[in-house]
Amino acid sequence: MDLTQISAAIIMVGLVAACFVWLQSSMAAASAKRMMGMMKRIGLDPWTIRRGDPQTMTIGKQLRRRCRRCSREALCERWLAGKVEGGNTFCPNAETFRNLQELAY
Repeated sequence: MDLTQISAAIIMVGLVAACFVWLQSSMAAASAKRMMGMMKRIGLDPWTIRRGDPQTMTIGKQLRRRCRRCSREALCERWLAGKVEGGNTFCPNAETFRNLQELAY
């Protein structure tokens, strides 16, 4: 292997790593947008999980983690757009959102 091939391999690895980081960042941003949209749609102030006490902030981290791992993104997007009737029972965070609503009021 000569220097050109080594350089090309290093560049390729760097590009793959950059694409992976970009994809993860993009997915996290989309997840956060859905989660905030869900909170707004059910009448819960999205800032509740950011400006609350340490326990509420911990709950917020758990909400974000569940949302990022959720496999129902398409259903969530349709529900948020009003294309799906009914409640958000499909959401893995639905019960936690309800609990937060009770704490907020």
